[in-house]
Amino acid sequence: MFETWGIWIILFATLLLGVPIYISLGMSTIAVLFFSYIPLDIVPLDMAKVGDMFPLLAIPAFIFAGAIMERGGMADQIIDVASIFVGRIKGGLALVTILGCMFFAAMIGSGPGTVAAMGTLMLPAMVRAGYDKKFGAGVCATGGTLGILIPPSNPMIIYGVMANVSVGTMFMAGMLPGFIVGMVLMLTCYFIARKRGYQGMQKTYTTKEILLIFKNNIWSLLAPVIILGGIYAGIFTPVEASAIACFYALFVGIFINKKLGLNDIWESIKLTNITSGTSMIIVGVSVLFGRFLTIYEVPQTVASAMLAISSSPQIILLLICLLLFFLGMFMETLSTIVILVPILLPVITQLGIDPVYFGILWVLTNEVALLSPPLGANVFIAMTIANLSLEDATKGALPFMLVLVAVVIAFILLPDVVLFLPRVLGGYAG
Repeated sequence: MFETWGIWIILFATLLLGVPIYISLGMSTIAVLFFSYIPLDIVPLDMAKVGDMFPLLAIPAFIFAGAIMERGGMADQIIDVASIFVGRIKGGLALVTILGCMFFAAMIGSGPGTVAAMGTLMLPAMVRAGYDKKFGAGVCATGGTLGILIPPSNPMIIYGVMANVSVGTMFMAGMLPGFIVGMVLMLTCYFIARKRGYQGMQKTYTTKEILLIFKNNIWSLLAPVIILGGIYAGIFTPVEASAIACFYALFVGIFINKKLGLNDIWESIKLTNITSGTSMIIVGVSVLFGRFLTIYEVPQTVASAMLAISSSPQIILLLICLLLFFLGMFMETLSTIVILVPILLPVITQLGIDPVYFGILWVLTNEVALLSPPLGANVFIAMTIANLSLEDATKGALPFMLVLVAVVIAFILLPDVVLFLPRVLGGYAG
């Protein structure tokens, strides 16, 4: 009994003190092992298992590819193309930001990375056009959340490893929800812009100019087609796709756009080492943490407690999402996945809920967490770019947060929408 309660007390105490998540997980697990019958020999053995998790190799590669694409001018080119489609509609700059985030998200798999790339370019343009700065920051922060929903997605890779489901199937399942969420966010931008009188971009494009823009930017537009198309067509695995994305980004940045220098490559490598290193350590200690929970049957206990509340899959999913909304205010996305997947997976399994669908719902729920203070990573990046307070940036993002919550509820009621593409294109039987 002490071991079961002790691990949670130590974990949350260290988290409240601001101790990094991987240290909190490791400390809490090792501390209670001293009072259990489990030998400490399992610590290095479980940590070493991370090296056998082949899908995790995709994370550093996608992070590096995203950093290279941002520095190599591909984000600028995506905005040029997005302006053709939605620039002249009311609130055109906001719509271009969301659409640009959708394209860029399909290349890098990172929410904060998408905010940084698109916000740096679009937020000053929105302010110059007379848009309220808080609204502009909210648009950039919210558009960036699509970075974890539209594949390739780093949280989907981590979930796939933790839940033992196909990362390729997760990517396929994320496509349609990502498109739907993107369209809903664009509609939200449009209605807000119409109410506030934000006009569209004044520039008109001739057919010749449109063709020239597509010709000049075709290499950037082909990136998501090559990366995702290759995965879905079975030409290569997600890990192989991540390596191809790196080489493709380097080729376009150096030889096509000619904006990528040695310093840019070096800065991208440093960013990749810091970001991916943290992710790998978190996964490593989570394996040990999960082993402890399994031995002491914590998942079974939680499953029994939740099923005692209700046997309705929708009610249980709603309760889980409420839990994730709350934890997302204090914990980053990867942390909630590595801690809670081993606990919650038995619950949804007993209810007959598909684990791929659950994973997409989890990622969608964490989109809200990226906007929720005090942690909200996307809001912090947007407020820095806009030079706003956290309170003002959060006010700008609030309407979009409410819309995302409504979308989560809709997907709880309509699970077949999430699994449509995997079933039709991938032959998924779930």
